[in-house]
Amino acid sequence: MDPLSGIILGIIQGLTEFVPISSSGHLIIAREFLGLSSGIDLSFDAVLQLATSIAVLIYFWRDFLRIARLPFKYLKSQTIERKDRILLGAIVLGTIPAVLIGFFLEGTMETVFRSAELVAWTLLLGSLIFYFAEKFAKKDVELTQRKGLWIGFFQVFALIPGMSRSGMTISGGLFMGLTRENAARFSFLLSFPIIFGSGMKKLLELGANGVLNDLGYSLFLGAVSAFIVGMFTIHYLLKYLKNHTLNVFIWYRVLLALIIFATLV
Repeated sequence: MDPLSGIILGIIQGLTEFVPISSSGHLIIAREFLGLSSGIDLSFDAVLQLATSIAVLIYFWRDFLRIARLPFKYLKSQTIERKDRILLGAIVLGTIPAVLIGFFLEGTMETVFRSAELVAWTLLLGSLIFYFAEKFAKKDVELTQRKGLWIGFFQVFALIPGMSRSGMTISGGLFMGLTRENAARFSFLLSFPIIFGSGMKKLLELGANGVLNDLGYSLFLGAVSAFIVGMFTIHYLLKYLKNHTLNVFIWYRVLLALIIFATLV
């Protein structure tokens, strides 16, 4: 893969990982147009996702620092704020479903799920979920550990390209009564363990297989692009969702699905 293609894929990843339009779906479509499909697409994409997970870590560093301090506070018998305890529990419980299902579906994700036609159908299905989720918006219910677990089940749908990790978890948050902004914020925090762990695993596999040397420069540029664009995307999406619905993303997904059916299927 040439460096320019790596940068293009990185920009696409940075934009679409957090905007609820599906990063994996867009990467599959981009490869169809650019003729870049190979046997290591999923591993390359996972490393780009690793870069966007670092963007999450840095953007929300205060939240992660508070969470990291909780075990030390517990050992020192210091007071632990209720909201921090709930956030940690919600992230842990919300991560479990995707880890378990992802483990059993890894082979399927690398083969059956790498289809432009599947992406088109799941774009439409995701739009339908967004539409109904909007009916539950603006209730401003507090996050709980139980709600975090339920949102985690929505994250499982994101294992299918076209559904969108952020879209599914934001929708899950809305179904649980969170505001759009709070649902998006928790969505990004919840995404970190999964995409960081998956990205590190694939990065180590690429290194062990000797493929990393061949992809090195292109993969590095793609990862840097994904990180930079991801940082900006997180910031502006949070601002956007303060006063706007998911409707623009619904229509975008529907339009893109129709284009895929007309040109790639």
